[in-house]
Amino acid sequence: MTLFRPATALMVQYAHYHRDRRNIATHLVGIPLIFLSIGVLLLGPAWVVAGQTLTLAWAMWALTSLWYLSRGDLLLGVATSVVNGVLIAVAHEVPPLAQALGLAVWQAGLGLFFVGWLIQFIGHYFEGRKPAFVDDLVGLLVGPMFVVGEVLMWAGLLQRMHMDIERQAGATR
Repeated sequence: MTLFRPATALMVQYAHYHRDRRNIATHLVGIPLIFLSIGVLLLGPAWVVAGQTLTLAWAMWALTSLWYLSRGDLLLGVATSVVNGVLIAVAHEVPPLAQALGLAVWQAGLGLFFVGWLIQFIGHYFEGRKPAFVDDLVGLLVGPMFVVGEVLMWAGLLQRMHMDIERQAGATR
């Protein structure tokens, strides 16, 4: 998998590792938790720019959003960017919750990261296959796009992409 392939090619490659519905279901929970956790871990340092707080979490969101939007599928790129933006906004709400639980922010971030990956590995146990990123690190970027794409496909959108995935990677089982 190369970094700048079109969305459909990236999704097909990723789908080869994700055909078991139980694995896909675990990814619908695990991947957002992992993205959220990275956002939490990137909350500091923060800068005030034009009256707005800018964190490394928002910078990561901006860079990944540019990547998603440049993969050639506008709906999928926008939807993934919006979902990830919501997750980063939620990440900024974690510090008071962490404090109320007696945790440092980094502890909350690592906890979310660990739980997200645990859920992912349970899914891959069902799949009987290693995670896609083991063969190509681009899979770490494709994961959020894949889960958003799965939801859009379940809603009847991205039909051409869905047909391409099933033709090349097989149907879910």
